[in-house]
Amino acid sequence: MVLAALLIVGNALGIIVVPLLGGKIIDVVINQGHTDQLPWMLAVMMGTTVARTLMRYLYQILFERVGQNTLYDVRKDLFNKLQTLDFNFFNTVRTGDIMARMTGDMDAIRHFVSWVSYNVIECVLWFFTAVVVMSTISWPLMLALVAVTPIIGVLTIMMSNSAHPVFFQIRQSFARLNSMVEENISGNRVVKAFTREPYEIQKFDKLNNEYKQKNMDSAAVSRRYLPILDFLASMLTVVALLLGGYFVINGSMTLGDLVAFNGFLWMLNQPMRMSGWLINDIQRFSAATIKIRQMLGAKSAIPVADAAHYEHIKGTVEFRHVNFEYADDPTQPVLHDINFKVTPGQTMGILGETGSGKSTLMNLITRFYDPTTGEVLIDGKNAKQYPVRQLRDQVTIVMQDQFLFSDTIEDNINYGNREANPHFIRDMASVADADNFIEEMPDGYDTVVGERGVGLSGGQKQRISLTRALVKDPSILILDDTTSALDMETEAKIQKELRRITKDKTTFIIATRISSIRQADQIIVLKKGRIIERGTHEELLALHGYYYDTYEKQLGALGVSPAPHPAHHDNRTGEAITNG
Repeated sequence: MVLAALLIVGNALGIIVVPLLGGKIIDVVINQGHTDQLPWMLAVMMGTTVARTLMRYLYQILFERVGQNTLYDVRKDLFNKLQTLDFNFFNTVRTGDIMARMTGDMDAIRHFVSWVSYNVIECVLWFFTAVVVMSTISWPLMLALVAVTPIIGVLTIMMSNSAHPVFFQIRQSFARLNSMVEENISGNRVVKAFTREPYEIQKFDKLNNEYKQKNMDSAAVSRRYLPILDFLASMLTVVALLLGGYFVINGSMTLGDLVAFNGFLWMLNQPMRMSGWLINDIQRFSAATIKIRQMLGAKSAIPVADAAHYEHIKGTVEFRHVNFEYADDPTQPVLHDINFKVTPGQTMGILGETGSGKSTLMNLITRFYDPTTGEVLIDGKNAKQYPVRQLRDQVTIVMQDQFLFSDTIEDNINYGNREANPHFIRDMASVADADNFIEEMPDGYDTVVGERGVGLSGGQKQRISLTRALVKDPSILILDDTTSALDMETEAKIQKELRRITKDKTTFIIATRISSIRQADQIIVLKKGRIIERGTHEELLALHGYYYDTYEKQLGALGVSPAPHPAHHDNRTGEAITNG
């Protein structure tokens, strides 16, 4: 930037040479007949022009280089920032808005650095250089021309004040349009399933028209001010010719001085003409940086930091009087006075109606959120005392939303453990009952799946996601309704294999089906964020409460007796459930 700025100064100083020598040619060579001086004057003019062209080329390249580097650095900072932000941020900011910041806003910044910035410097240097040099030629004529600049200054300020809110609205409208398109593309199957294409087109047309109208508002601002600015700049030539011609006629100014003076007019004209366009670009840049700064300045409630030293977690999890409310809705408690303890090798089942707080409970273990009050203890130590990345490296949650990257199946599976060998990957895939169908795919484990796993069934995505979690080999494994898309026979097979490999792990199973959790060492039942029942499968059946009612509704049609006696349960219910 410093080198480029020096080149701009050199270029501005070089501009002085050609008009001054042009005036000398008129007065000295033509009027006075000193033709012997013409060659060196022309040589200097040509040499200066070549040098100026080279300098302008160089500083334009330098500014473009700085602009591209700025774009790279800020975009990298933004993406790195996204990786540190917690769920609270993504719960309140739309994906389309984030994409608008990463694309349109970033381009506005690059354009400002690469083009607007050097044009602003050029215009300022040209204007003041012209004023100084022209005042040495004829200060009365220079004052007559400069007298119009206060009017231009007032108009420029008015245009800036009018343009700023308009460009901010354009940026907001673009973000809404971007969000709508992103959402439509992601949900294209739902749109087609419900034949809502006309509705989506209508919604897009509305936002697209709004975006067009905001840009037309920007054009209206330009229409209001730019013609006046252009007219005033053009009038400088008229004033210079009329008044300058008068000075030449009465002998107070030579013809060569008028020619030289006229050669500097464009250095006043150009900044005045450009001021309106530059103001528009500066306001666009300003609106873009507001959103960029907001994201870069966003604070995560749970700071993400690397651990100074790695501490292995055994897996004991204890909740002590835990209460939780979301930050954006503190009036609606999600969890109330939750207490339990699970040790390595144990499996806890969590059952409850939709919205009872099951997933939120597990999000506290992984520190996606922190409790409002109370403590979550991992191996007897408050989870807040562990560096987030160290904790999450040893806790794996298989979420309800089965997200797969557009990559090979193997790269999806070893996403959390890049060191996993192929034998271990296949072993874990067999546990999740995924190895057989993966091998049957066109390229086996090298098959590339579509975006978000498009082309795979719900059950296939669940089994690949489960394999990914098992390959990570965590101390604490959380399965959030992981087998909901599977038939009961496949589910029973997977559960049997899971019990074999999780003997030294702490396992949580969130489920809506009794069959998923009936073998758990302890089961809790949640309702409206409270634990209303706890115990083993047999103990909960004996209570004849929510668990018992759910058991009857789900399994009564199979003719399975809900009698809680262990022997009776093992002889009849277990076999019936295992076989679906």
